[in-house]
This record gives sequence, C-alpha cells and structure tokens, in this order.
Amino acid sequence: MNISHDATPKMNIVAIKIANRSAGATKVQQLLTQYGCYIKTRIGFHHTAEDHCAEDGLIILQMVGGCEVADELIDKLNVLEQVQAKYVAFP
Repeated sequence: MNISHDATPKMNIVAIKIANRSAGATKVQQLLTQYGCYIKTRIGFHHTAEDHCAEDGLIILQMVGGCEVADELIDKLNVLEQVQAKYVAFP
C-alpha cells in the first residue's frame, strides 16, 4: 500500500489493530523488532482486568525515517491474518 504523501509530515504515526493477540502477536513483534531502529515511540492498548484479558489490541507507533519506511512496515503488517495497519500523518 503506497500512500500518497503530499507534504512531508512532522510525525509519522502507524496504528496497528490486532484482532487476536494470542495468534498474531508473535509475528507482529518480529516485524516491530525488524523495524526497531525506526520506531521512536510505541504504545500498546488492550482491555484487561483480574479475570479477563481481551484478545484484541491496538498499538500506536511514532516512526522516524520517512514515509517510505512506514509504508513498507504497513504493507508487511497487513499481510498478517487478523492484523490491520494504517498510516496517520500530522503536518
């Protein structure tokens, strides 16, 4: 998925939705490790309680290295089952 970037954003944000963390987290983690030098900030969210831990989760990445690196990671993430990644640009 090549995204048209009209202006160079000051922040490259990638949002990753994982529908089944038990099944998909390992492959997602492998990709995040591969792109680790381009990830400035990583925040993960999922619902949890003493008696419950949700299977779905959301990861927000702040990336460096330009839009091309973010596009490449998004393409690789979107190939994985039950994983959806999107790019968010703030000018």
